[in-house]
Formats: sequence, structure tokens, C-alpha cells
Amino acid sequence: MLRALHRPAFLYNAFFFTYGDTLTTFLGVKQTGWYIAVFAASNFLGALLLSPLFDTVGRVRMIAGTYIVSGILLAITGVILGSLTAVTLTLCGAIIFFFASAGASSAYLTVSEIFPLETRALCIAFFYAIGTAAGGIAGPLLFGASIENASGSGDITKIAFGYFIGAALMIAGGIVEAIFGVKAERQTLEHIATPLTVEDAGETESQTGSRA
Repeated sequence: MLRALHRPAFLYNAFFFTYGDTLTTFLGVKQTGWYIAVFAASNFLGALLLSPLFDTVGRVRMIAGTYIVSGILLAITGVILGSLTAVTLTLCGAIIFFFASAGASSAYLTVSEIFPLETRALCIAFFYAIGTAAGGIAGPLLFGASIENASGSGDITKIAFGYFIGAALMIAGGIVEAIFGVKAERQTLEHIATPLTVEDAGETESQTGSRA
């Protein structure tokens, strides 16, 4: 499941890192504020509206589904990129991240829950740092080169290469979740992963009993 964590960072960078330049360089937008506001709102609404389903439909199904759906939608956007306007590109991005933001939020939370209580805070910080570093460092380098090449040639479709990479990684992350994901919905944290203190106490009692 750890391998799936850096996928959202690649997805965000694949679209958002090139989004502003795409609007201004290729689609003639002067002020990008309203477009970015719509994009941000979709991220918020996705997490807000889809969150109840992660406890009813199930974490594994929802995380895998949102990852795969957002990846497929990003790939489709890359295919039709040359025919999109500023409005339709923003609409595509809003729909993609409506699903992606909810899946990413739940994935990071679930990863922390599968570790014993005493180590959860450290684990989520550790995995978040790894995931962000993988997508946040490699992503901008790759997608920065992509937007530079596209700008130099005046061909917007050259940005689509980054979309396809982000899409492939998200779909792969969804498949990993479907196979290795933990069903953490509607369970106590102690049930998902037994606290270390409980395990230590059990071992101590076992040792005491054997000596007796």
C-alpha cells in the first residue's frame, strides 16, 4: 500500500503544475484566479461528499475506485487535450480531482491506522514525507520539462505525456490498493492493529505462566 501513496502527488503535479501555464500560454487566459478557484472547490467537495462512502461501501473499494477512475479520466483528458478550451480543461480537472482528493485523503489516513497506536503519528508523517518527496521532487522536474517543450514548440499536446504518466501511476496505485488494501472501515483502531503495550503485556503474562 505504501507504493500507492506517491501516486496522488504525481497526479496533482501532472495536471496542476502545468495548469496555469496551459491556461495562459495556450488558451489565452489573462487571469487564472477563477479557474484555480473552481479547481480548488472540486478538491474540497470531493473529500466532503464522498467521505461517507468510505465507511459504507468500504475503504478498499473506494480508495481503489477513486484512484482508478481519476487515472482513467486524466488519461482521457490527455488524449483530447488539443481540443479543449480553458473552460472544458478546468471542468475536466475539477471532475478528476473530485475523485482523486477523496481517495488520497483516505489512503493517507488508512496507512497510519494499520500501525500500532504508539507509532501511528510517526508513521503517517514518515509515509506522507516519502510520498510527497517522490511525487513532489520528481514530478516538477519531469512536468517542468514537459511544459517547457510544449511552450517552445507551441504544441499543447506535448503536455499530455505528463498526464499519461500520472494516469498510469494512479491506476497502478488503485490496483495495488485493491490487492493489498486493509479493510479499516467501521473498526476500532485497536482492532485494526493491536497496540504494542497489549502485545508486551501478553508476552509478559505468557512468560510468567511458563515459569510458574
